[in-house]
Amino acid sequence: MLDRPKSYIDQLPPIPERHLAPGQTLSTEDLSGPSPFIVRGLVADWPLVQAAKTSFPALRDYLQKFYNQKPVMISRGPAEIRGRIFYKDDMSLNVTIGKSDLNTVLVQISEMLDLDEQDCLYLAATAIDAYFPGMQAENPIDLGAHSAYGRIWLGTRTTVAPHNDSQYNLACSVAGHRRFLVFPPEVFRDLYLGPFDNTPAGRVISMVDVHDPDFDKHPRFRQALEQASVADLAPGDAIYMPPLWWHQVDGLDPFNILINYWWQASPAVYGLPEPALDHALLAFRDLPPAERAYWKNMFDHFVFNAEDDTNAHIPKGKRGPLDDMTKSKAQALRAKLLRYFQR
Repeated sequence: MLDRPKSYIDQLPPIPERHLAPGQTLSTEDLSGPSPFIVRGLVADWPLVQAAKTSFPALRDYLQKFYNQKPVMISRGPAEIRGRIFYKDDMSLNVTIGKSDLNTVLVQISEMLDLDEQDCLYLAATAIDAYFPGMQAENPIDLGAHSAYGRIWLGTRTTVAPHNDSQYNLACSVAGHRRFLVFPPEVFRDLYLGPFDNTPAGRVISMVDVHDPDFDKHPRFRQALEQASVADLAPGDAIYMPPLWWHQVDGLDPFNILINYWWQASPAVYGLPEPALDHALLAFRDLPPAERAYWKNMFDHFVFNAEDDTNAHIPKGKRGPLDDMTKSKAQALRAKLLRYFQR
């Protein structure tokens, strides 16, 4: 890992660590908790991690043993962006995204390993089973009762701006060192979020340059930093992240690999909240103030502050989606929404 100049980030409190006894694994309860934590060496025994610790050629050979030659999606950017995947001044992305053969990408990275200034090459959130069949079986993870498949993130030195995920996340550092700068969900107002419809990877990101913040332009970011914490991960370490926690991720070495697992607590048929927010922008934001206030109260009453007796005046079994959600009710509600959107 290259030496990094000291910054204010080095002075932030560390994310708590969990310590497992030999042979112990994380429990379902551990992986359902409300706060992030680190587990040192959780996947240190993976053959993939051992290959990474041996050498770049050993790691490359291990990946190529499983790679099925399907073209992968790669983000590319010039050296002057210094790995920060972000926007240009005109709000277009500062990277281009296209398909490539992974073997070619690995050769290109190998040619830049000794350079202080690298072009940005980044493979993100790629399903392991779809491109590296059999590799997960040799590098297993115990998620308790949770079910998830692995995704691989691979590339040169990169900086991914603060963003969050709507699912639970276990991220395992495989090659190189990674730094996670983490903020609790409620600080979103202080992160100066960017556009919803134009994002580097499908998730809205902070417009603050965390490494060189402009406090004149983004003064509330100081408040976000008061609640921030940091984690530095070496190969074999892992970090658990509950839903909605904001995190910036820096790949600090000339070559970095991370494998992560996402899962959600509710059945997939229930859907995700983001589309509801998109629809709310369309349906509510520009209503007259009195109408907006009415719908806000409706949401509070039936959704956010609903109590056991909210719908007690309707006979049980006749409350439809106002009652406890089931798979069949969720499917019926989705069908109703589809009919709305087809008008």
